[in-house]
Order: sequence, then C-alpha cells, then structure tokens
Amino acid sequence: MTQPASGHAHAHHQPIDVHAHWYPQAWLDLLSKYGPAEGVEWREVEGKGPQFKVGYLSTGPAGPRYVDLDARIAAMDEQGVQVHALSLSQPMVYWSGSELANRLTASFNDELARAHDLHPQRLVGLATLPMQFPEMAVREVERAAKLPGVRGFYLGTRVLDCELSDPKFFSVYERIEALGLPIFLHPVYVIGHERLEAHYLTNLLGNPFEAAIAAAHLIFGGVLDRFPNLVVVLPHAGGAFPWLVGRLNRGWEKRADLKHIKHAPVDYLRRFYYDTIGYSDTVLEYLVKNVGADRVMMGSDFCFPIAYEQPARNVTDNKLLTPEQHTAILEGNARRLLGI
Repeated sequence: MTQPASGHAHAHHQPIDVHAHWYPQAWLDLLSKYGPAEGVEWREVEGKGPQFKVGYLSTGPAGPRYVDLDARIAAMDEQGVQVHALSLSQPMVYWSGSELANRLTASFNDELARAHDLHPQRLVGLATLPMQFPEMAVREVERAAKLPGVRGFYLGTRVLDCELSDPKFFSVYERIEALGLPIFLHPVYVIGHERLEAHYLTNLLGNPFEAAIAAAHLIFGGVLDRFPNLVVVLPHAGGAFPWLVGRLNRGWEKRADLKHIKHAPVDYLRRFYYDTIGYSDTVLEYLVKNVGADRVMMGSDFCFPIAYEQPARNVTDNKLLTPEQHTAILEGNARRLLGI
C-alpha cells in the first residue's frame, strides 16, 4: 500500500477512517433535479456549494471536500489517513418515494464503486439502502454487495417512524448477515428535535441519544438474538449507549416484560463495534475497558464542522491506551471487518 504523503507521528500506521461522509456529484445532481418535487429545499450558496434541507434537517453547504475526490485524497494525506470508508449522510433517502429512492440509492452505490476504481488503495464504500421499501432494499443489498469496493451497508438509526426492530426489516438483515457484511448506523432525524433546535443540540445531544435508542431496540427487539452473526457498528463512540447499558441491565433484572432476550443487556456491548468520535480521551478509555480495543475503530465524521481534524493523532496521542491498542483502533479492526 502507498503511504499517505504526510509525515505525522506513527507514520508506520495506515489509519482507516470508518466514519467519513461523501456526496457524489452525480447524486447531488439527482437530488437537485428531482428532490424539490418531494419536499427537498435546495439552494446554491455562492462559492460554497449546495445546501439542502428535508424537513428540519439542513445539510451543507457541501463544498469541494464533501464532493470532489481529489480534494478528499489531499485532505486524507494532510490527516495521515490511508483509507476512507465512504458513506452517505443526512438526509439519506428515506424521505423519497419509491422511484426516486431507487434512483438515488443506485446512483450513490454506483458512485462508491467508481470512487474505489479510481483510488482502490484509498477508498472503499458503505452502500446506502432504500429501507422504507424493504423488498427494494433486499434487491439493492444483493446488487450493491457485488460492486467493487463495497464493504458494508449504512443505515439510519430509525427509518421514518419505524424502529430498526420492526419485523419488516428482518428480510434485509437476513441478506446482509448471509453476506457477512457489517451494518454501520447513523442518525438522521433525532428524538425530540423541537427541544434541541437551539445551541446545535440536535447534533450535540440528539445524535448520540439516537445511537442509544437504536442499540436498545436491536437488543430488546430481538434483532441481535435472531441474527447472531449480524455485525452492527454504532457511531459517535456508541453515543449514550455504553454509559447507560447498566441502566438497561437494571431494567432487565427487575422487569418481567424485559426477560425475553437471551442475555443480559450488558452482554450485548460486544455485539457492537464503535467509532472513536467521543471527543474525549476518557470516553475512548472507557470503551476500551468495557467493550475491548478489538471493537473500536477510528472515525472522524469527515468533513462536518465538528469532525476531528486529526483523527489518527486523536488516537495515538491518547496516553491512556497502549501502542497495541492504538494499532488495533487505527487500522487492525477495520481491516478485519472491511476486508482491507
């Protein structure tokens, strides 16, 4: 593998960023052309790229680093990052009708394959799915899994008003599990957003709570029991979930209606992988202690405003972890999970 051009500390590492968003130009073109008829508010911000809004979710302006692959590779080199696992971000495609959802999904996943073909050592893809139409999603799982560079699937923590434990999604999970590919989760709309509009709290608090709610539904909703080999990756260092799992456990101990799951909630901590985006050395230390260094992978949230500018340094500068743990988190775990 080629080394990133930058000469950061620990240059022998080849870090893999598992939480890196991308808006391909072809996908944006479809969104701008067909989205407004289905409720997308679209505007071009002079010199900064497009901004789009679906419901209360506003994204952008999406400048070159969001879109242009050459700008991205240059940014990766600056950060000393070898590989990005590219994913779509908000607003995903769940708001769209079946025809547009199909087109947007196929476009994004085809662009992932194109990005990988252009930079096979640097870019892999996490495919998007039209989860609001499960039969269509199953077909796209089959199609996308064959595309070059696709190494997993990216899902919202909730699909419109349906939790991830809704049985209508089971056929999708079944196919993904059979293929041996991981699911990465990401919030779209968040719980109680009307209380979180001020102070950027929809992201700062809403997103991490979404990860906890999704994890709880996957546990108590029986999804992880039903699909024992399904791998799920939680964003934002697991959000509130790793901190509150003891409380979920207490509920399971004390309530008869929670006894239906096969294990104690705390025993599901290791059914998930987690990224490093907790913005705190002690959060990362807590994850490593309670979940294990083999379940944590470097992420940055590229390239949103609160993203880590130096995601690899955030790991290697953490003196609470050992060099072996640094290596596992920077690249070892992601290599294994994504087949890199």
